[in-house]
Amino acid sequence: MENEKWPRLSYEEGKATYETIHLWTQILGKIKLTSLPWISHSWHVTLLITPTGLTTGDLPSEKKDFQINLDFLENQLTITTSQNEIRTISLLDLSVAQFYEKLMNELKKLGIAVVINKVPNELVDPIAFDKDQLHSTYVPKVAEAFQHALLKSNKVFTEFRSRFIGKCSPVHFFWGSFDLAVSRFSGRKAPEHPGGFPNLPDRVAREAYSHEVSSCGFWPGNEIVPFAAFYSYIYPEPDGFSSASVKPEAAYYHKEMGEFILPYAEAQRSENPEKDLMDFLQSTYEAAADLAKWDRKELERFE
Repeated sequence: MENEKWPRLSYEEGKATYETIHLWTQILGKIKLTSLPWISHSWHVTLLITPTGLTTGDLPSEKKDFQINLDFLENQLTITTSQNEIRTISLLDLSVAQFYEKLMNELKKLGIAVVINKVPNELVDPIAFDKDQLHSTYVPKVAEAFQHALLKSNKVFTEFRSRFIGKCSPVHFFWGSFDLAVSRFSGRKAPEHPGGFPNLPDRVAREAYSHEVSSCGFWPGNEIVPFAAFYSYIYPEPDGFSSASVKPEAAYYHKEMGEFILPYAEAQRSENPEKDLMDFLQSTYEAAADLAKWDRKELERFE
């Protein structure tokens, strides 16, 4: 795949692979959840982008530190430890239940004790990981294209993040909603969030949205928006945000989602995808921050 080009993505063609990878990432995320202390807005449980996939980053255990990587170029999971131990698991022809069993067995062999809640979060009618033989599709070319899209998005998101000097999240991958995101905060408290996300405790949602936040991200598609897209929203949403003028022309406000959407395909086909995406991130943020009366002079880096 040519590195300089943004890959073509198809939710219809990739849906089954995305669903399987989504559940694999949930297992990794729940291992992080049991291994680390709570950090603001669930930032401790997110995964990070690598040149070849996604990683948990360093995790402590009683006897050693370890890290779990998903490699979508070599199509394998790798566990590495602080004692220079390496274990690999092929991702080919692997159901969620088989993935869970193999991963837990390898961790046990390494002397790493991990117990997680086996029910996925933020999904309707979830199947416990150790029982899920339904999700078993992994198409390497779909995973590779998704990985390259993550890398391209991560680069632009990181540049966008650098312009903000207030409280801001890392650019990180949320395994519950299966999206890459970065969030900016005004510093002011927000009204209590109503919660209501499927299979997610309301207290988690309320802590995540405890303060005013402008968030943007990328996901490969879902049932409501069945195509890869970039998004941008603010909580709480100020009057006039949904009708704000934003860039590029292909961007629009999705009423059901309550956020602005830029279809990935529109950016991918553009002569300058990076510029179109940055225009989208910046214009939707500016509309949100201005309407919500954020103190932009104190929060942004001006050169």
